[in-house]
Order: sequence, then structure tokens, then C-alpha cells
Amino acid sequence: MNLVEKINKLKKEKNAIILAHFYQTADIQDMADFVGDSLALANKAKESDAEIIVFAGVHFMAETAKALNPNSMVLLPDLEAGCSLAESAPADKFIKFKAKYPDHKVVSYINCTAELKTMTDVVCTSSNALQIVESFDKDEKIIFAPDKNLGGYINKISGRDMVLWDGTCEVHDILEAERIVQMKIENPDALLVAHPECAAPVLELADYIGSTSGILNYTLTTDNKKFIVATESGILHKMKNDSPEKEFLIVPSDETCSCNDCPYMKLITMQKIYDCLLNETNQIELSDEVMKKSLVPIERMMEISKKQNII
Repeated sequence: MNLVEKINKLKKEKNAIILAHFYQTADIQDMADFVGDSLALANKAKESDAEIIVFAGVHFMAETAKALNPNSMVLLPDLEAGCSLAESAPADKFIKFKAKYPDHKVVSYINCTAELKTMTDVVCTSSNALQIVESFDKDEKIIFAPDKNLGGYINKISGRDMVLWDGTCEVHDILEAERIVQMKIENPDALLVAHPECAAPVLELADYIGSTSGILNYTLTTDNKKFIVATESGILHKMKNDSPEKEFLIVPSDETCSCNDCPYMKLITMQKIYDCLLNETNQIELSDEVMKKSLVPIERMMEISKKQNII
């Protein structure tokens, strides 16, 4: 049997499900039981009745799945699959930062550790960040963490003045406006789609700004035939499958390649998925207290999203 067949056999034997993010490689996306962005994956983890959840993503996503489904064993195929954004906001530093603003509520982007979520009033994703922030009264004082680019974008479109933690995603923040301008000159018929984790100069150039799922839906439903894509390269697999007649140009991370890969996402491989499922290794472990406290702001997000029909 090949690896896919072996994995499928183990899934049946162990009542397991494999959840994958759109930034995973094409072979993993094709093999997974469900592929989605952070919001969709969180919902799928909560709904699952599988005894084992194998998370083809990064550490904070697997932690979220564990908090939402504490009775399931959650496995991360490579425990080194972290996140530069989550790691930019260590809990010990954030608690000191938060103490400077005792009258502020905390909205945390889901791309943060479970420990930071315990200090949060409500979590958001890039799909629902605006709606989550606008669920607070206009005069409510808010800290937004950890992504300053997403927070700055929400400030701009909402008219808020949230206090921003100084964190970024290395995959999105590295993209340069100058390179995009050149790509737009070379491809005048292309529309620029960008993730709000990109820096403000990049977002100023964009024809559409949205979450991973938002970008996918926009490129699918828009008549335009060519797109410049300012986000992680893994999204191209779904784009090309959904719209084979369209052309997609990824904004490269540097001049040496034509890609923009997240090094953490790409640590996950088919072999590692098989190995961790076979041996039930790389379990995500959270204390009962952290699970309980981190779950509160996640469930608040889901309640708001359902009320506003975002999910």
C-alpha cells in the first residue's frame, strides 16, 4: 500500500480524522478529510466525534482543536510546526503589556498560544475580525493582539483606535510593495488579492483584502482571469482546482524564488502524518485550567459569528 492507503486504513481502525489548512502541500490537502482556514477548522474540530484528530497545520491550531474537543486525542505531526506570529506574543510579556491598560478589553487573533487566549475576552480570525471588533461598543477600549497589521487594517476600516501588540506573521509581513507594483505593471490585467496580515503599503495596493477563505471565494466568483496573490503559496492548489481557466501569480518572498512558503506549515509531511497516527505520538497536551480558560473567548467568537451568519 502507498502512504495514502495506509493512512486511510489507520483512520478507519482508530476512528481518526485529518484536518488540514490551505497552506499545506497539495498532496496533504487532497488526502485530508477537511481543508479550511482557521475559522472553518475550529468549527470542524468542535463538531468532530473522532477519537483522534490529526492536525495538518501549526501548533496554535492544534491547541485550539484540543480546547474545543478535549475528549479527543489531538496529534500534530511535527511539534516544531510553530508560528512566528504566535511566538511574537509570549504570555509572560503580554500580561505585563496588558497591565498597562487595565480598562481595556482584549481581542486576540486566533494565531496565538492557548496561554495568551486565557488572557483574552474574545478571539477572532481574519474572516470575522471586523465583526468581532464591532460587536463592542464604539467607546470600548480594546487591545488587539498579536498581529499589528491585521489590527491596523481593522482600525482603518472600523474607525477604531485599538492598542496594537507589535507582532507580525513573517510569511505575510515580508512581502514588499515595490515588488507588487512591478508585478502590477507587468500584468495590468491582474487583480491583487491580499491577506490582511500583509503590511499596510501592500494592502493599499490591493483590489481585494480578505481571509484565506475570502480570497478563495473572491477569485472563484470574480470574472477576472488573472490574479496576483499576496499570501502563502499553498492557497494556489485550491485556486487552480476551483478555477483552472484562471491564472494566479504568487507574490514571491524574495528575488530567488517564485513562492512564498510558510516554513512551519511545510514541516508537515505525509510520512509524519502516518507516523504520528500509527504510533499516536506528538499529542497536544494542555492543562485543564488552560483548556477551560482558553475555550471561553473561542466560544464567544463562535457565538458572535453564528449570530452574524459568518460561520
